[in-house]
Amino acid sequence: MSTESRRRLVWHKSSYSGNEGGECVEIAVAPGTVHVRDSKDVDRPHLSVHTAGWAAFVNFATDR
Repeated sequence: MSTESRRRLVWHKSSYSGNEGGECVEIAVAPGTVHVRDSKDVDRPHLSVHTAGWAAFVNFATDR
């Protein structure tokens, strides 16, 4: 993903992230891809996963 494309991503903080500022995960959704980053270090490369993989992860994580 190009630098310009990364700038256009709209990031959302996880509702499960702590309010202390140390345990924050953010996601941005793009066509066919979900991007995941650490909100404390936004300049670092982020993880990109296919939407089907993200859905499987969320289903697994919330099925506990």
